[in-house]
This record gives sequence, structure tokens and C-alpha cells, in this order.
Amino acid sequence: MQSPLDRVISVPPAPDRPSGPTWLVTPGIAPARFHTAVGSGAEVVLLDLEDSVPAGSKADARAAVLAFTDVRTRRSGWPLLGVRINAVDGAEGLRDLAAMDEGTLKPDLVVVPKVESGREIEAVVQAVCGAQAAPKVWALIESPRGVVALPDIVHTPGLSGVLFGAADYAAAAGCQLTCRAMWYPRAQLVTAAAAASIPAVDSPFFSLDDQDGLRRDALEAVELGFAGKVAVHPRQLSVIAQAFAPSPRELEAARAVLDAASLAAQAGGAITTADGVMVGPPLVEAALAVVRRAGHRPAVTTSVTKAS
Repeated sequence: MQSPLDRVISVPPAPDRPSGPTWLVTPGIAPARFHTAVGSGAEVVLLDLEDSVPAGSKADARAAVLAFTDVRTRRSGWPLLGVRINAVDGAEGLRDLAAMDEGTLKPDLVVVPKVESGREIEAVVQAVCGAQAAPKVWALIESPRGVVALPDIVHTPGLSGVLFGAADYAAAAGCQLTCRAMWYPRAQLVTAAAAASIPAVDSPFFSLDDQDGLRRDALEAVELGFAGKVAVHPRQLSVIAQAFAPSPRELEAARAVLDAASLAAQAGGAITTADGVMVGPPLVEAALAVVRRAGHRPAVTTSVTKAS
């Protein structure tokens, strides 16, 4: 019987996961920034049709994003290209859905804002499912109602991931936009996403000149279990990337765990030690996660199995 470690090593990452931890959001009303965004080094570029676009400019923004996401304009080596549509319970959101249904909006992924139930995701999944290359659908959770409804939302068929919107959540909850105030909803989001085997991406850090604050916030996102973090400016990307990349010491320790696990498995053992620390299946899984964050495949080909 194949063990959890064998499965992780032998099976490639799920195709609906982002290619990396760095996301960059760009206003859909600013097409001059689109090419800058795709050349910024972000793994996912998110063109925004919602909050950053004034009500009177929605049609212009939609037209600009439609032109940019057309498959004929795509270049090899580009990051994943996403679109945050308008809320699906309003007229602009319905127009965005119509554009996707007509096949004129062709992003790699679609982010649905202000999600508070699985029904909103179902509507978007239905709208995009007929496309030749249907985009992945992500839910943006940015309200207390959305957090409470997470068990329903994350298990909606067709959902590929969730993002957290801290600013809207803080406004709706009447709390401050601080790390301490955001611990609970962020932990809830990561827990629900993990239960549904989908990734969670953290909210932006909005203080553009506070690189130390961004670093602390990004490291906390890693600690909580987020798969990535959204940037609101290209200069935030390197800090986020560094936070999500394991340090040489972390990588060395993870490889020591995997090496010890291989030796134990070859000797027929279930549990071993590495650097004086007992190693069992949970620590092996954690070591594999560190290696994957570094972008490397583990060299180990056998695994520690749980003792019966």
C-alpha cells in the first residue's frame, strides 16, 4: 500500500494551484500598467475590474482587460493571468459573466469578490465551464459572513482556491487592520482551504513604504499556511518571494529529515531521528512541504510508513 510520502513524491502538484506565491493586482482601468505587471516577476497577475475601477469606468476597464486577455496577445513565459470580476449579484458582475460566457474574456483564473455562499461560485463555474480553456475559479473571502460560510464555500465543485481580503473584512467586522485582529479570519481561511485540499492566498499589505512590516506580515502568512500573498505594487514582490522561500537552514533541515526517513524505510523502520529530533510521518510531510516551497523535487524515493 502506498504511503502518504510516496504519493506526495510520485504525483505532480495539482494543476489548479498557482505557479508560485507572488500575486500582483493591477487596476483594470490602467492598461498602460498591464505589460509592466506581466514583466514584474509575479507568478500571478490579477487584473482588477472591481474595487479599483470607478463605477463610470467599468465598461472601459472591461474592454481593456478583454483585449489584454485575448489568447492572440499572450506571450510564452508570461505569468498566470487572472481577472477579479465584479460581485455576481450586481449588474456589472453579470456583464463580466456574460463576457466569459461569450468566450471573449480568456484569463487563466477568475477571482469572485465578496463571496458569502457557494451559490456565487456555482454561478461563475457554470458561466466559464463551456470555454475551450475554462479558467480556474477562486473565491475572495472578505467579510465575517464569508468566513462563517467557509465550510460551504470551499467544498463548492469547481472552486480552485481562496483569497483573503483583509481591508473589507476589517471594515465589515468593525476591527482594526492589524496582524492581531486578522489572526482569526486568516487561520479560519487556511484551515477551511486545507480541509478542501485547495490553496489559500493571503491579503495584500497596504503600507507601500513599510518593507519591514510587509516582511513580518508575509512571514506570518507562511507560518499560518498560506500558499502565497497578493502585492499591490511590484516593489513588494521580492519581499514576498523571500518570505515564502525557505532559508538555507530550513532546507538543510528538511533534507536531513527526508534522508533519515529513507534510511529508516530501507531498514524496515517506521520512526527514526534526525539531529536528535524524532521523525515520523507528520514531520516527513512538513519536510516535503519545505522542499516544495524551494522549488525542488525531493531526492528520496522511499518513505516512512505509519506503524500498524
